[in-house]
Amino acid sequence: MPEGHDELSDDERHLASLGYAQELNRSWSGFSNFAISFSIISILAGCFTSFGLGWNNGGPAAIAWGWPIISVFILVIGLSMSELVSAFPTSGGIYWWASKLGGAKAGYYTGWLNLIGLIAILASVAYGAATFLDLTLGTFSESWLAGYSLTRTFIIFIVILVLSAIINIFSSHLLAVINNVSVWWHVAGAAAVILILILVPEHHASLGDVFAKTVNNTGFFGGSTSGVGWLFFVLPISAILTQYTITGYDASAHLSEETKSAADGAAKGIWRSILYSAIGGWILLLTFLFAVQDSDKVTAGGGAVSVIFAQAMDSKWVGIVLLISTAGQLFCTTACQTSSSRMLFAFSRDRAVPGHQLWSKVSKNKIPTNGVIVTAVIAALITLPALVQVDINGAPVPVAFFAVVSIGVVGLYLCFAVPIYYRWKAGDSFPVGKWNLRGHHRWMAPVALVEIVVTSIIALFPTSNLGVPWDPGFEWKYVNYTPILVGVVLILLYVYWHASVKKWFTGPIKQVEAAELT
Repeated sequence: MPEGHDELSDDERHLASLGYAQELNRSWSGFSNFAISFSIISILAGCFTSFGLGWNNGGPAAIAWGWPIISVFILVIGLSMSELVSAFPTSGGIYWWASKLGGAKAGYYTGWLNLIGLIAILASVAYGAATFLDLTLGTFSESWLAGYSLTRTFIIFIVILVLSAIINIFSSHLLAVINNVSVWWHVAGAAAVILILILVPEHHASLGDVFAKTVNNTGFFGGSTSGVGWLFFVLPISAILTQYTITGYDASAHLSEETKSAADGAAKGIWRSILYSAIGGWILLLTFLFAVQDSDKVTAGGGAVSVIFAQAMDSKWVGIVLLISTAGQLFCTTACQTSSSRMLFAFSRDRAVPGHQLWSKVSKNKIPTNGVIVTAVIAALITLPALVQVDINGAPVPVAFFAVVSIGVVGLYLCFAVPIYYRWKAGDSFPVGKWNLRGHHRWMAPVALVEIVVTSIIALFPTSNLGVPWDPGFEWKYVNYTPILVGVVLILLYVYWHASVKKWFTGPIKQVEAAELT
């Protein structure tokens, strides 16, 4: 029995039964666990930064109808994962579940997809925060450097990553406090933005403008908003707005070893963060759409929300709205950094990552410091293409940002699919935890799997006609590099598995036997 421990808590016994000692500081409440997923989903981030994906690939109607429809499917995915985390509340989360249910190979690929997805989400949120911080400073200060600068935005992006890493390294308890504050900032901030956009603009769009108007700003099919190409190629891309915003809720699983009563708290943290974000996000997006004064100018501006705000209000109100969103995105960045570093810690603890000794090492504050640093560095590297200026139809469009968004969606949702599939396959033999679906997994799992496959394919689509090789105006800077990066990574993982990993990797390594601690 470890020195200083007279009796193990239920959480420690459960963790020991899964093969792990309590290394991380279990100081998070169930609310804090919900808070980190709610913060990573962050409707103040995704609804603002990826709004252009919805507008350019479908317009107001695609956003107004697409958000609630896609949200229902995401909730089904979340409920399926809640059952899994209740049974297996470990920091490895999705990777651990896949290994336990499907074997070492399933766990290996799942872990890498999860890690890639989390780091891509960290990169996209931090870059979005940098963009909005730059816009906010420009709104409040006339002395701020005139004009948009890719270099300046990238420097701010790096500073945000550094600050986020420092906060994460400092204290686990501080992170819990920050995430608790973040929840209330997101609730109060979103409510304030909604009220401002209802009360301040003198004119609002009609119901027809919001629920029936369509847009094709991609350059594909001559800008048509009808026909087979529009319906099956352009319009589906608008779903990535919802799919990207409502993601990262697996953080509740990754922080389960730091959560009290994790078998219940972490499970509820997943589905509640999805449900509340889906409702709040839809209301927020509708206020954006009703605030549009001139839809053609929004389209010419690349579908940026800042164009909508500038049309509807004077600079003072625009600055307030941007400030609220930017602060929410900074909270979100910090939470994303926490989640990605914990996943790297857990995956390295099982020796599945090169240099695992470094990434699984914890500091005296029980923080995986090296893991925090390396995830921030990789996030910066995969966002380097954002330094290249890209204009589509005369408007600046962040193709590199959209690509990082898509990488996050593909990586995370594909890794979610693996344990959901194996849980479905296990049927009644699955050892359900305190929180479970009571048999509803029979229909929820296949629904979740179909949705994941479809949206992962959509995330590989090019977002501009100039990004496909057969277009006369083709240039590499317009390419959605998601399929290239994901494809190369999968090939490397395949080679690495057959050349080396399969000879020694057996999945999660038991640090302890439950009997040793009890």
